[in-house]
Amino acid sequence: MASSLQRRAHDALMWFPALLARLGLVDREKGSRAFDLAVPVMVTGGMRTLLRIADFLMVSLALGEAAVAGLELGFQYYFIPFGLALALTSGTISVVSRVVGAGNYDAADFAVKQSLWLSILLSVPITAAGWVYATPLIDLLTNDPAAIELGSAYLRIVMLSVTFRFWSMIAARALAGVGDTRTPMYVRLLTLPTNVALNAVLIFGLFGAPALGVEGAAWGTVAANTLAAVIFFGLLASGRWDVRLRLGGKQWDWGVVAEIVRVGLPLAGTRLSRTFGRFPFLFVLGVLGTDVVAAYAIGRRVMLLALMPAWGYSTAASTLVGQAVGGGDDAEATEYGWQTLRIALVTQLLIAAVIFLAAEPLAQVFGAGNVALTTTFIRVFGLGVAGFSVSRTMRGALRGAGDTRWPFYGGLLGTYVVRLPVAFAALPVGFAVSAFGVTVAPGLGWALPAVYAAILADMYARAVVNGARYYSGEWLRVARESNVGSAAD
Repeated sequence: MASSLQRRAHDALMWFPALLARLGLVDREKGSRAFDLAVPVMVTGGMRTLLRIADFLMVSLALGEAAVAGLELGFQYYFIPFGLALALTSGTISVVSRVVGAGNYDAADFAVKQSLWLSILLSVPITAAGWVYATPLIDLLTNDPAAIELGSAYLRIVMLSVTFRFWSMIAARALAGVGDTRTPMYVRLLTLPTNVALNAVLIFGLFGAPALGVEGAAWGTVAANTLAAVIFFGLLASGRWDVRLRLGGKQWDWGVVAEIVRVGLPLAGTRLSRTFGRFPFLFVLGVLGTDVVAAYAIGRRVMLLALMPAWGYSTAASTLVGQAVGGGDDAEATEYGWQTLRIALVTQLLIAAVIFLAAEPLAQVFGAGNVALTTTFIRVFGLGVAGFSVSRTMRGALRGAGDTRWPFYGGLLGTYVVRLPVAFAALPVGFAVSAFGVTVAPGLGWALPAVYAAILADMYARAVVNGARYYSGEWLRVARESNVGSAAD
């Protein structure tokens, strides 16, 4: 019965790529395959986004703007290990998809094991640092005592889940590398609603539980991440899936490690450069006011509903391009990237249009202190959706081929050449940020228009770099020069 319902749901969803094919927008076969792989990741990403929206909504209702600002600041530090995990798992999906394309499933299993060991080496020190230095880290970004107290409390607790989050992402990307994006979706369909429910209980103190506020949101996240990690461990250790976690035998191979790191390192740089670039950006928002930080945080979370499908299409592009490259078909690999981009753009622009039009009532639902400002932030992010879609989907296609340096260059350009210089122009005239006695960011008094321009310019700069790199075809040379099939033999 369940299988029949799943088939019916699947068939109902496939009308979308079929319609786009009839309109001449995508190739039906390739568009359908990309959509089929992307939907489970989109569902997972959408649920994760709804979780974050629910967190901000509940905290806003329970504690107000200072708590929302503290949650946003704490979450940005949590994004540092999250970014490292994304980079590491990008190496995982790149290696797994290519060796599977070449028919070497034993090498795919070994890549999973290597990724697990790398995740432990990275995540344990990060967790310790987050616990010890939470308060001074938040203090760097704001002088609001309430935001510092609440943000550091959230950060200290949520960092306890880093190791579990690393492993869950490795397992999900490894399964995606063999073309299975549904199993991770089913796991998240269990754990993410659990996360929302736990957060509600612990934030508001429902059913006799203590009302923990921001700390409740953190403990709910820790519990849900731990549950997801245990489930993924059981699945991959069982040996019933196309990729497995083999606990015995060989534990380390420098060749496989080197390839995972080679692919992941530029993406780590991309993620970390963007994450670290958010801190001076948040500093600018903090100077403009706590209400600006809160409006930005809510606006970004709402528009993530339109941005998150890019995760699904990025993963689909990685899988399809990587497998085609591994199978030696360069033309098919190239076409899969472009077809995935086409369907990604249509999907995200449709969602963005709805959210753009509904921006004001959405801001009101959150009980935003400044509804007009929050509405504007939602719409600004909406205008950047096309750029984000191109950037993220093409990054996934390049990742599938193992070419991750250019997305890193695009990230540096977008963050440090475009976003931050424009954003610092928002600071009041006479306000200057100095380093080593040199004024690096003089305020020009452009205020919020400079902030809006910085957000959009960053998104489109990345899109240009990633799109141009994929168009050049040089990524095919990078893919041919790597050899990941024999390292674990």
